[in-house]
Amino acid sequence: MNPNVLKWAREAAHLSLEEAADKLCITGAGPAGGVEKLKAYESGEREPPRGLLLEMSKRYRRPLLTFYLAEPPRKGDRGEDFRTTSRSYLSSENILVDAMIRNIKSRQATVRSALIDEDEAEPIPFAGSSRIADGVKQVAGSIQKTINFSLSEFRASPKAEDAFSLLRSKIEAKRVFVLLIGDLGSHHSSIDADIFRGFVLSDDIAPFIVINDQDSKAAWSFTLLHELVHIWLGRTGLSGGSPEQRIEKFCNDVASEILLPDDEILDISVAEGDFASAVERISDYAIPRKLSSSLVAYKLYRKGKINFSIWKKLDEHYRNLRREAKFNEKVRNKRETGPSYFTVRRYKLGNALVSLVERLVYSGALTATKAGMVLGIKPLKVHKLFDSRVKSTVRH
Repeated sequence: MNPNVLKWAREAAHLSLEEAADKLCITGAGPAGGVEKLKAYESGEREPPRGLLLEMSKRYRRPLLTFYLAEPPRKGDRGEDFRTTSRSYLSSENILVDAMIRNIKSRQATVRSALIDEDEAEPIPFAGSSRIADGVKQVAGSIQKTINFSLSEFRASPKAEDAFSLLRSKIEAKRVFVLLIGDLGSHHSSIDADIFRGFVLSDDIAPFIVINDQDSKAAWSFTLLHELVHIWLGRTGLSGGSPEQRIEKFCNDVASEILLPDDEILDISVAEGDFASAVERISDYAIPRKLSSSLVAYKLYRKGKINFSIWKKLDEHYRNLRREAKFNEKVRNKRETGPSYFTVRRYKLGNALVSLVERLVYSGALTATKAGMVLGIKPLKVHKLFDSRVKSTVRH
């Protein structure tokens, strides 16, 4: 075992020797005994027991096999970071994001490899088919035509999450996998929507879109279309925060043109001097159209209907409302009995991914172990997930 890997894993987790020794419950003689013992492990003077490696795997958020590598791996590539440059992300926040991205890239790579092995790796024609120079309306039109999107059908959905499920099914029908992931397996590792709203692995065989389900349900459709634009542009990366980068503005503009065309936004009038009235007016417009209020506010700003300061104030207001709603939802879920574990899991994974993995398992192309890795569940639960059935939408 290379002790440099132990040191690398700790430092990559942004933990000092003192913090790591405490989290790993390493003790020794004297106040600094635990730190000295950890130093000995990292210098190669002592061989760490397997139990400690298991704990390191958990605390450092690394697969156990990582600690048996000959050399520390190179820094993982999250693709382009399209998040706002004006916001500073805590190291602990980025650790969670990087761990999530590593996990998704492993899942996607397994799916891609299996499709190639099964001679099902037919290139997706729209991946990387557009450029920013093509313009918002042309790219929006290409997406609408490809996925057979009808705005009237979308808005006729009973609720925002139903509209999302409709949109998701159309996109999954074009061989794009859409997952809802907002943590690393437990609520203790939840990743706030301010840290990331979406992530896309743009690929011409097995493109993956991840939507942070910590965000409001009304925002999911916009994020899904935003990430789909990234696939049209052939750009892998992480999205979230304010749209300050050129590519983020373009993706936002295309997504908003699909859900809220320019000619409609001209009909909205907002009194900038009355903030409470503006909030009410925007909400009254957004809800029946199955849109998030933040999307309507953004579109109003982009079209010059409200100024920058009002938009930022509205944006912060909606962020606070989202956090409050999420907290209330967690409280409600503790009191009420919701859908089964497998129903929720299947909904978050998406029918496209579950159906593909099920077919690959029964054909012998994937083992239960690999299927569990792709689905984010234990191998013993794979067939139980296959046997479950899910409605188009569930509360979770």
